[in-house]
Amino acid sequence: MVDATAKVEMPRPRVEERPARDRGGWPMAGLALVLLLVGIGALVAGIGGEGAASVAGVVAGIALIIIGLVLALGLTPVAPGESRVLQLLGRYQGTVREDGLRWVNPLTDRRKVSTRIRNHETGLAKVNDLDGNPIEISAVVVWQVRDTARAVFEVDDFVEFVAFQTEAAVRHIAGSFPYDAADRTSLRDNADEITGQLSEELRQRVASAGVDIVESRITRLAYAPEIAQAMLRRQQAGAVVAARERIVDGAVGMVQRALDRLDEEDVVDLDEERKAAMVSNLLVVLCADRDAQPVVNTGTLYQ
Repeated sequence: MVDATAKVEMPRPRVEERPARDRGGWPMAGLALVLLLVGIGALVAGIGGEGAASVAGVVAGIALIIIGLVLALGLTPVAPGESRVLQLLGRYQGTVREDGLRWVNPLTDRRKVSTRIRNHETGLAKVNDLDGNPIEISAVVVWQVRDTARAVFEVDDFVEFVAFQTEAAVRHIAGSFPYDAADRTSLRDNADEITGQLSEELRQRVASAGVDIVESRITRLAYAPEIAQAMLRRQQAGAVVAARERIVDGAVGMVQRALDRLDEEDVVDLDEERKAAMVSNLLVVLCADRDAQPVVNTGTLYQ
């Protein structure tokens, strides 16, 4: 049996996901709103006042408004099935996975990464199987981001990365097995085993990008059009031969039982020549692909 799951050597990941330092967003939203309202009130009072108190009110109001706005900038909504990858001055600061309104450092860059389950269907690829026959194959892969830090920082575009690696894995698997074979693992007859090896190879290929393969399935598998008719005739010929072999085996057994029954019950005494004639007639009747036409012999076997 061909082993198509040789270990795929991929670069070792340099970063792993870790929780970010965040907190509930609603208390911080309330604090920011209070600061804004108090700041606006102090600013209005300072503008309407006189002397040093007026200047102090204006300065305090502006300061409170700025602090409130900065706090508001840290508010980050996170939807279910999404995460936020935080980055501050080029350094990874952690990932927010808890959904709802969260608050993080306002100076961080927050990148949205979907952690929902996704489908990717490859295009129809034309490759040669293990025997060199051109075939057409396509597959669908179900995948999900497991490590958001790797997905963002280890590859340029993790969606495109999954697409290219899936294409490469499908082509490799298709070239590692024959399309059809009776004595070994084949693409057509061992679909579950083939898809299992495809999933394992894909896991090795995309693990460095923080992606987990849920399932993979071959959605289309056929000979290329230029050899499809020839291969169909070969399959039909093989089916006809197998059917004929089974018919002949059954006919021989029936003839043997008929001769034994006639001999046991002493119905008729047959010499070797008459037995040969009966065997020939019975085999013709039993193995013919159409109904036999009876012929009545009014004489003897020798006339």
